[in-house]
Amino acid sequence: MALLVEKTTSGREYKVKDMSQADFGRLEIELAEVEMPGLMACRTEFGPSQPFKGARITGSLHMTIQTAVLIETLTALGAEVRWCSCNIFSTQDHAAAAIARDSAAVFAWKGETLQEYWWCTERALDWGPGGGPDLIVDDGGDATLLIHEGVKAEEIYEKTGKLPDPASTDNAEFQIVLTIIRDGLKADPKKYHKMKERLVGVSEETTTGVKRLYQMQANGTLFSITCMDAGHSLPDGLMRATDVMIAGKVAVVCGYGDVGKGCAAALKQAGARVIVTEIDPICALQALMEGLQVLTLEDVVSEADIFVTTTGNKDIIMVDHMKKMKNNAIVCNIGHFDNEIDMLGLETYPGIIVLAEGRLMNLGCATGHPSFVMSCSFTNQVIAQLELWKEKSSGKYEKKVYVLPKHLDEKVAALHLGKLGAKLTKLSKDPG
Repeated sequence: MALLVEKTTSGREYKVKDMSQADFGRLEIELAEVEMPGLMACRTEFGPSQPFKGARITGSLHMTIQTAVLIETLTALGAEVRWCSCNIFSTQDHAAAAIARDSAAVFAWKGETLQEYWWCTERALDWGPGGGPDLIVDDGGDATLLIHEGVKAEEIYEKTGKLPDPASTDNAEFQIVLTIIRDGLKADPKKYHKMKERLVGVSEETTTGVKRLYQMQANGTLFSITCMDAGHSLPDGLMRATDVMIAGKVAVVCGYGDVGKGCAAALKQAGARVIVTEIDPICALQALMEGLQVLTLEDVVSEADIFVTTTGNKDIIMVDHMKKMKNNAIVCNIGHFDNEIDMLGLETYPGIIVLAEGRLMNLGCATGHPSFVMSCSFTNQVIAQLELWKEKSSGKYEKKVYVLPKHLDEKVAALHLGKLGAKLTKLSKDPG
């Protein structure tokens, strides 16, 4: 695979689809800034003190217009940034071009192959001989995963001389990861150890990535970094469901977490009859209190017109389910990875419409979330990154996974209030 890093006239590295789209990207970024008050308030409050001065931040997160506002908030606070998308379909090429030209090193384009995707991830982590990033903004955990797998492989190589074997796994994507690590070992057998030694912490955007981190923490493979769950701790807004006529259709939403709630509300508002599947009794009760039916997938698989998986888990809709669906049923996913839907099984069962090849269809087929929704989520990221960087030497956080503390969540909310014209009532200290 012959991919070459390009450079701007100022020497900034990048690889995007079309730099001629940068002006269009800049216009859309300026429009989005108006609808992202939390990030703009961060620039106003923290920009003068340059709290990220000297910090290297790598991002692996959908390279959209809204993400561009996040990137330029980090750079406005003093950081140097390298970025890739966390999804092969989600990049908005004009956003990538504008950021590559104006603000940060970007390696992302819509329609990457899996090999190109992991090449981009490796480039975003490659800060040269001095190690990797100080901080990572991750979405789904792939950048964090690559470093962990790299460190593990380097340790085995140092002890035994054994290189990673891509043939040791049936997972096509993990074969690519092992190939990248294997080839890197030959050039620098301490590459990922250098990254580990420099890395202060990770803020993770999505539930799937957080589950990965907790799993690593539980089995003892999470190495010495602090990880903070910083995504979607404020309510997720209404999100696009599908670009089809859905009034009167029966829609099944698998999972009623933040994303599922937004999807169910959007479908209901568009006139669909929404049914929720759930494993959690609290989420199920919340759905019922919103007037939605809660049934199992098996109860409704032959009746529904639209199926949306939102769980962040795997094997939610399998080929055996699809065989029972009515003609012209649409199956799609807005969980992070493509394994909520049985994509492998679909190779032997044609005739099902699956949007975005089983990946995030709201980003693969549309433009993601509204700017204000992402202002809430991305302000969490900025505050989490500030906290990790500020406390890097204080001992306040152990090397484990944390949820964004409540007082920081309140700060995120407060940063949005002025733009919305809110005035908070002050509580007296009199206990009554």
